Amino acid sequence: MSTPYIEEEEFSTQFNGRTILRILSQVKTHWQWIIGFVLMIATVSVLDSYFTFLSKRIIDEGIVAGNQAALKSIVTQYGSLILVQAAAVFGFIYLAGVLGERVRYDLRQKMFNHLQDLSLSYYNRTPVGWIMSRVTSDAERVADLVTWGFLDVTWGMMNIATATFFMIKINWRLGLIVFTIMPILVIVAAQFKKKIIVEFRKVRKINSKITGAYNENITGVRVVKAFGREARNMNEFGELTSEMYRAGYRAAWLSALFLPTVQIISAVALGSVVWYGGLQATMGNLTIGGIQAFVSYVVFMIWPIQEMARVYAEMQHAIASAERIFSMIDAVPDVKNLPKAVDPGTIQGDIVYEHVDFQYEDDDPVLEDFNLHIKQGETIALVGPTGGGKTTIINLLGRFFEPTRGKIILNGRDYKELSLNAIQSRIGVVLQTPHLFSGTILENIRYGKLDATDEDIERAAKLAGAHDFVTELEKGYQEEVGESGNLLSVGQKQLISLARAVLRKPEIFIMDEATSSVDTLTEALIQKGMENLMEGRTSFVIAHRLSTIRRANRILVIESGKITEKGTHAELLRQRGHYYRLYTSQFRSELEREYQPFRPASAAAE
Repeated sequence: MSTPYIEEEEFSTQFNGRTILRILSQVKTHWQWIIGFVLMIATVSVLDSYFTFLSKRIIDEGIVAGNQAALKSIVTQYGSLILVQAAAVFGFIYLAGVLGERVRYDLRQKMFNHLQDLSLSYYNRTPVGWIMSRVTSDAERVADLVTWGFLDVTWGMMNIATATFFMIKINWRLGLIVFTIMPILVIVAAQFKKKIIVEFRKVRKINSKITGAYNENITGVRVVKAFGREARNMNEFGELTSEMYRAGYRAAWLSALFLPTVQIISAVALGSVVWYGGLQATMGNLTIGGIQAFVSYVVFMIWPIQEMARVYAEMQHAIASAERIFSMIDAVPDVKNLPKAVDPGTIQGDIVYEHVDFQYEDDDPVLEDFNLHIKQGETIALVGPTGGGKTTIINLLGRFFEPTRGKIILNGRDYKELSLNAIQSRIGVVLQTPHLFSGTILENIRYGKLDATDEDIERAAKLAGAHDFVTELEKGYQEEVGESGNLLSVGQKQLISLARAVLRKPEIFIMDEATSSVDTLTEALIQKGMENLMEGRTSFVIAHRLSTIRRANRILVIESGKITEKGTHAELLRQRGHYYRLYTSQFRSELEREYQPFRPASAAAE
């Protein structure tokens, strides 16, 4: 198991205000919930500080002064406000939950929608595990940031603001001592924050690799077990987890070191308050209740700073996740509609490749000066060695990629003038490895045309040769296919895939190695379904099993991105070139019976 993964962007270690603003923009549509959320937090925080002030009054005006009436009045006020605070606590917890779910929904929907627009090239270079990590764990972290993270920050700021107000109200001189110590705490927190974010970004990057490795091992478990790769895979996975452990350990170590540092500075602040407060009390400038309140307010101010290590760690972790989410959302499709792209209503007509060049990577051309003219209704077969460019020719036709030079003309128009949907909605494709979605057989065939009736689906299945095996299943068309169709055989999945293409009624039909992984009986069924579908349609067939292409109007041998041979089945056999060698190697015994006249006289004499 190698562990390919997309190289993630290296982000700066500075606090990224632009990313924060962009995260906040994700919740602007829920501004009513945000306002309610902030009001609830503010209410709780203000009441926390006011309760401390009431405690001062209880001590000074009630207990020390021995005034029972004042004590009863203040305690009654305290109890009433407790009920208000309880309601506010319920409110912000409820609003945080609702807001979090809405943000998760919005982010995941936005990412999923954007993924539908991205070109195939993006998926070629981006592992599934990397994408899944963005849509799941990263979206979760960002949602937590705008709810519970926002709560921590708002609550901390409100605590500091209200504590400052009441400290100045009680004794402004003592307040100045506290205010000179607080900046030291802030500077220490800022320095630790810079170091913590570096490690957490490393953790997120390694986590993407681990997610990709998980995905590859689970989806490829049959290959892993067939080749006995378990031990090697465990070693390679162990290296990844060890790397993540080291980065996580460093982040945890810095977070752990931060807290005692803050506690030492806090102890100095509290000691200063008690010392100077005692002096003020002996001079009659401060009451016992005032000293008690001051100590509580210092704790109120220190708490957000003590929690800053945790809050910053979670915030930076979430920001790193957001940066990766936005990097995916900002990915631009390589193939997109031109501003004035149109849907002509049909793409039936001749297809022309004019001087087409194409390369997946720089300086590695796949097609060079490729020219081909296909007439409406022709069946074109493409054969040749793996990597010769056959599938690329088809991918370019479907505009999953675009030529780097030259153009492709559909029905007399450069296909870049047409919308992507105008082209791709009129092309039916059956791939070598058919993909079915979780659900029933009926739902998978209907995927080709969502408004199709059950009768349309059954008719398509009959034309594709799938109806007979479907009716033999216990639930027929309502039979579940399992994840990726794992409850069906490869041949059955291929027949359903073909039925899906038949239902679509495409104007151009493409078969890409559709019979390479099935038995001869299933191949015959697929061949019959292909013939039904190809009738009257422009069709392309890529095949290594040459029995499926003998009836093609033209067979093209593609080697190194060029057409090296072309003609009908019989014409290419007479040429005794590459196609002849391919065909005879597959069907030597049959060829000797059916094409005896083409054998050399010397060979016949033998």
